[in-house]
Amino acid sequence: MTNTNRATMLVEQNTNTLHRPKFGALLHSDATSLHTSNDDEDFTHNRHSNASPTNYADSSTNASPYAMSPWTNQPSSSPLNNSPWLLPSSPAFNLFNNNNYFLQNGLIGSLVREEGHIYSLAVSADLLYTGSDSKNIRVWKDLKDFAGFKSSSGLVKTIVISGGRIFTGHQDGKIRVWKVSTKNPKKHKRVGSLPTFKEYVKSSMNPKNYVEVRRNRNAVKVKHFDAVSSLSLDEEEGLLYSGSWDKTLKVWRVANSKCLESIHAHEDAVNAVVAAFKGIVLTGSADGTVKMWRRQIENGEKPKHVFERVLLKQENAVTALAVNRSAAVVYCGSSDGLLNFWELDHKGGLSHGGVLRGHKLAVLCLAAAGNLVFSGSADKNVCVWKRDKSGFHTCHMVLTGHTGPVKCIAVEEEQAPRENGDQGWIVYTGSLDKSVKVWRVSEHAPEMSVFQNFATPAHAGMSGSSPWKKSATNENGQNIHNAANHGRADFY
Repeated sequence: MTNTNRATMLVEQNTNTLHRPKFGALLHSDATSLHTSNDDEDFTHNRHSNASPTNYADSSTNASPYAMSPWTNQPSSSPLNNSPWLLPSSPAFNLFNNNNYFLQNGLIGSLVREEGHIYSLAVSADLLYTGSDSKNIRVWKDLKDFAGFKSSSGLVKTIVISGGRIFTGHQDGKIRVWKVSTKNPKKHKRVGSLPTFKEYVKSSMNPKNYVEVRRNRNAVKVKHFDAVSSLSLDEEEGLLYSGSWDKTLKVWRVANSKCLESIHAHEDAVNAVVAAFKGIVLTGSADGTVKMWRRQIENGEKPKHVFERVLLKQENAVTALAVNRSAAVVYCGSSDGLLNFWELDHKGGLSHGGVLRGHKLAVLCLAAAGNLVFSGSADKNVCVWKRDKSGFHTCHMVLTGHTGPVKCIAVEEEQAPRENGDQGWIVYTGSLDKSVKVWRVSEHAPEMSVFQNFATPAHAGMSGSSPWKKSATNENGQNIHNAANHGRADFY
């Protein structure tokens, strides 16, 4: 369906006929901080989600995650480009329409509205919320433009939904709270902000509540003074966590919007925060570290989040975190294109499980559902990894079709039951190509014979006669035989 007005919304069913401008200029910038030049207030400095090994405190460096990738200047492509699971969203995909597997996996459609690059996604019931650098939040239903509302804050970097309220984190450091009108489901009203105006005024009257944010500049600690990069909910405890480029982690009580804690968590911008399990909270930063915090009650005092340990320390920026609560696994993406993961051990701690390699450029977003984890990258692809019962990860498939970096992912369980009892998921991917693509993904893997005598154009150039040859080459050109025999690390 195409409207003739300026705000075009296009839904393409199982095809990729949409032609959008190339993002050559964008791909030489930091995909985690790209924004239009007309953002609110005084955001004239350029903050990046990358870490300098010589100066972590300087977050205004001109270095880019693209330049930091070990594959950026390599003539060879990513090992995942040779994956037999590659599912292109091109007409070539229709060659498999006679096979039940391919009918149940692949692109459902694309949502396009020329308002700006897509930075955030959230799913609630049958509604999809998308945030962009236009400051608009669009609401989609059944692949159609359903409603929308606009904030006076900067671009919408993160969205979470809890108890009928929508929380949005913005480039200008504000966290807005919205509710759907009881009279009209298409109307959304802003019902507050974090912190509340009353709490902010009260805190500003006490000199003890100020912290030094830059030389000769102080700010009230209950309020973020730089971009809110990530929001995460702990539904059981009724807590909302926010991470910001101001290097802090803040803890909010959802019931009354009160700021319970403000923690100077890192030495550079906080790019990701996730509430894991059993009171564990993780933060990832441009300083190259992942830190683990635990909610504790000491001597009958109020609960407090205490730093426990550093899970990861590296030169490359940490850009994304995700948790699989059912499998008790935490995933971390970074600007070098790698995914680290940790597993909850019997002592309640986290043990490093391995590294998943595949993306050519920075991992910008992660999502976990069932036995799958989805990683979106600046290389424009979404890798789908599958974890088996023993903890081994394999590349399940690769979703291609975006023409810009994939910035956000949301996943919901497929409602319609499948004949074989297989678990299916609806996956939403938002990109800096101004579109959201909707995919259907199954946890079921096809038999090898499906691909035995046919290879899609994406497999062109593979060595050997079969895409199922049990060997691959890593980024150093070394041959790897049957990755499953190499433990939990370095899977392709």
